[in-house]
Amino acid sequence: MNAISVRPVVSKRDTMQFIKFLWKIYAANPHWVPPLLMDRQKLMDKKKNPFYEHADAEFYLAERNGELVGRIGAIVNHNHNKEHNDKVGFFGFFESIDDQSVANALFDRAKQFLKARGMTAMRGPANPSVNDEYGLLIDGFTTSPTVLMTYNPAYYVKLVEAYGFKKAKDLFAYWMDQDSVNAAKMKRANDIIRQRHSLEFRTLDMKKFDSEVANIKEIYNKAWAKNWGAVPMTDGEINAMAKDLKPIVVPELVTFVASKGKTIGFGLALPDINIALKYNKNGYLLPGLFHLFTKKKKINAVRVIVFGVLPEYLNSGAAGVMLYEMQTKAKELGYQYGEASWVLEDNIRMTRVAEKLNGRIPRKYRIYEMPV
Repeated sequence: MNAISVRPVVSKRDTMQFIKFLWKIYAANPHWVPPLLMDRQKLMDKKKNPFYEHADAEFYLAERNGELVGRIGAIVNHNHNKEHNDKVGFFGFFESIDDQSVANALFDRAKQFLKARGMTAMRGPANPSVNDEYGLLIDGFTTSPTVLMTYNPAYYVKLVEAYGFKKAKDLFAYWMDQDSVNAAKMKRANDIIRQRHSLEFRTLDMKKFDSEVANIKEIYNKAWAKNWGAVPMTDGEINAMAKDLKPIVVPELVTFVASKGKTIGFGLALPDINIALKYNKNGYLLPGLFHLFTKKKKINAVRVIVFGVLPEYLNSGAAGVMLYEMQTKAKELGYQYGEASWVLEDNIRMTRVAEKLNGRIPRKYRIYEMPV
């Protein structure tokens, strides 16, 4: 068998090869949604992406006889290790042909990078962090991913597990249909919680976008601090995320909840623009914008990306009422479906809320880990 060489990405040309390798794996897959090339470039840019201000990363390409056969990223997220007092490194951006020797060579190189920096475990996939696209799809390969969720061929599970990775945690994507939500029953229960805690809801004010982002900063890191693997986002990361999402935000789908005048939580849902971008076969921006404009009426689903409340209100039921409010707003805007993703398998509060809305789980994702 011909030898496999793995080399680092060192140039703009290498970066574009790294990104466009996706098309070799997925071009014939009807469920894949091509990303925008400029978004992938921005995600990998160590000078422009504020994530790399507190992380070390290297990207690699695998070749055999001059042909690209795989890619991977190795990441040390210093803020993660500071937050959790451990030495976990990450792999991400993993793509490979269906060949175990290629996958092994890629994982070996990522492991080498992490071990040289004192890491004792390798976890992933993280692209590049828990606050970005996260997890390997392990169930639901015949459906397309929603916006900012991952997708991969089924054989990746075999490649990852054969190398020696074990399950660390599963992530659920709950799918909800407006026709199956028991709205009357939910409303009665939520009205009681509303009155008990003097809950008030409002939506995003786009005229005060910067101050609204400041409100989110106040809540976000506190509300998610106790989640497994959670890493606080820096001001720079939150600002960058807000700038990227602003063009597709629907204000009515961003909800703030207050109790007795104090803002205690927020939820963010986005229209599932993947429904339109699926038609953008080459990943270029202008055709992408064309499809977003001309296919807008096809977008009949939203993805609830984040929703939560401050720790002292976890047992109040406010999070459940907020998700119900978001579902109601989505229905008023004409969205038939919604996905709440992702939800940790052992996040009992959130799984109960999703189940009360008759959510089902068509897609499951997994985070893997192994010692290095």
